[in-house]
Amino acid sequence: MAARVAITGLGSLSALGNDVAAHLAGLRAGTVGIGETQGVDVSSMKTKISAEVRGFRPEEHFEPRQLGLIDRTSQFAVVVARQALADAGPALEGVARHRAGAIFAASVGFHAVDDSYHKLYFEKAPRPHPFTVPRAMPSGQVSHITMDLGIHGPSFSIASACSSASHSVGTAFHMIRSGMLDVAVAGGAESQLTYGMLKSWEALRVLATDGCRPFSKDRGGLVVGEGGGAVVLENMERAIARGATIHAEMIGFGMSADGRDITAPDMESAAASMRFALEDAGLAPEAVDYVSAHGTATALNDKTETAALRHLFGAHLAKLPVSSSKSQYGHTMNASGALDLVTTVLALREGFLPPTMGFREFDPECDLDCVPNAARNAAIGTAISSSFAFGGLNAVLALKRYEG
Repeated sequence: MAARVAITGLGSLSALGNDVAAHLAGLRAGTVGIGETQGVDVSSMKTKISAEVRGFRPEEHFEPRQLGLIDRTSQFAVVVARQALADAGPALEGVARHRAGAIFAASVGFHAVDDSYHKLYFEKAPRPHPFTVPRAMPSGQVSHITMDLGIHGPSFSIASACSSASHSVGTAFHMIRSGMLDVAVAGGAESQLTYGMLKSWEALRVLATDGCRPFSKDRGGLVVGEGGGAVVLENMERAIARGATIHAEMIGFGMSADGRDITAPDMESAAASMRFALEDAGLAPEAVDYVSAHGTATALNDKTETAALRHLFGAHLAKLPVSSSKSQYGHTMNASGALDLVTTVLALREGFLPPTMGFREFDPECDLDCVPNAARNAAIGTAISSSFAFGGLNAVLALKRYEG
């Protein structure tokens, strides 16, 4: 018999704040963490806004000898993993050495790469920083997490662009449900706020210049954010036995691949991934109370996602709230599924609907209750959190409120 899976720990860093309490307060208040970029010289760019993590001081979290080895992305990953494990209490106590794992989104250390190229091509230095390779490697963050937390079981990174963190959490969920692991720390972190990456996103012509407005007819594109999110997943029986605080229960995971286009999303495939998550959870579409949407605020994504929701939920969509918190903390790319999941868990636990901020004009192609411009109290019992990535790699997580 498959094990039930509890979420016993949460961690987050976002443009709303540097811990889960600040993230929750920002969600409820409708705070928008998007503003003029401070950490990168954007004077030559058309797009001058982003969603930065403010007030993060690496020296408060790491010894000086560590800082030369760990990129900003991996710093975020370790900090949110620490937060999640601290929140979960003694989750690792009594766990056999190889029955605790860490699965995190793969992400290049973009700051390490940008710094090395600047030294080589601009400063004409003979060599980059000697630890550029370990700082930049995509599995760096999960390696640092295992070393920091003392985790020795199955641990690895998953790369699927903006679905990476959701795939990581879903894989950890399956590993606990199947009995392979007792405890897992899962999630993702990323910072693409470097000169090279911001110019690259600008070249793709998908960035907004004046804010993120998912599902609004006048939406102008996505806003690049940075941050990280982590959860501790645990065998439910074990969590109950040790008296853990259970924030929510994870009940399903669905995946699909579009197999069509490297940037354009596919409606039927997006709908399939949501359907698979519901089937895995044993939920009928009519039983879903809230959808945390991918909601990037690009013209094509929001229209396609709405069509997928309509295809799956039919008439139920008319009374189903669907919001995008990227309107508050930007699109954190490979970390986005983890931050959106933390947001969804908080919505279930605290009984509210996170808002879609910046909404100004109804779009008939996005005819959703997107919870515009203000959070709303609601006793929601079930929810899904969706990630639809470039390359057509989709991952959807299904959750329910823990009732004891």
